[in-house]
Amino acid sequence: MSASELAELAEEEERRKKRAPWGVIALVLLTGLALIRNGSGEFDVGPPQPATAAAADSRVPGTPANDVQPLPYALPDRVRIPTIRVDAPVLPVGLDADGWVAAPPPEDPNLAGWFTGGVTPGEKGTAVVVGHVDNKQGPAVFYNLGALKKGNHIEVARKDGKTAVFEIYGIQVFEKKNFPGDRVYASKGSPELRVITCGGGFSKKNGYDGNVVVFARLVEVR
Repeated sequence: MSASELAELAEEEERRKKRAPWGVIALVLLTGLALIRNGSGEFDVGPPQPATAAAADSRVPGTPANDVQPLPYALPDRVRIPTIRVDAPVLPVGLDADGWVAAPPPEDPNLAGWFTGGVTPGEKGTAVVVGHVDNKQGPAVFYNLGALKKGNHIEVARKDGKTAVFEIYGIQVFEKKNFPGDRVYASKGSPELRVITCGGGFSKKNGYDGNVVVFARLVEVR
């Protein structure tokens, strides 16, 4: 094995060591995602909510598509959801000083964030992308997330030039106070993606009381 290959393996091992176990991160994310409620929630028509029929079957989690192999580590560049006309740059987001997920800046409505504590989209494991539902000026990047249906596709363009295409197999809204972290974030043993924004009811005091979660699995690499 060449020196460059050894260096690359060492770099990947170091990245993996920095990733906290999802069992721990799930609790942090549950708290941190409460920050993704900075929108006013006061528009005449609220964001669409997932249909009951779109819920992921907890008994049969996503299964990997035939002949689609996991990708190596590469930072995400853009997320595209053609069905709801999303085409947004993706910024890495970690944890802030209080240990919460640092959501993308709410001032720019067309931004998404990839959580650096997990895998990159296309790698084996569960990658997480978050974004605001709205801000004080109006709808934001994931305002229409709840309108998606099973079978819709999410495309993540990566900085290595590859595009990971994920197919949705479930979408539903969970109360923040009863958020099923293990179900949402745990690895299914194959490349998966979760896209998350705020949803459910809204109050001026507490913001949105839930999170819309999209469950998707890798089905194609372009």
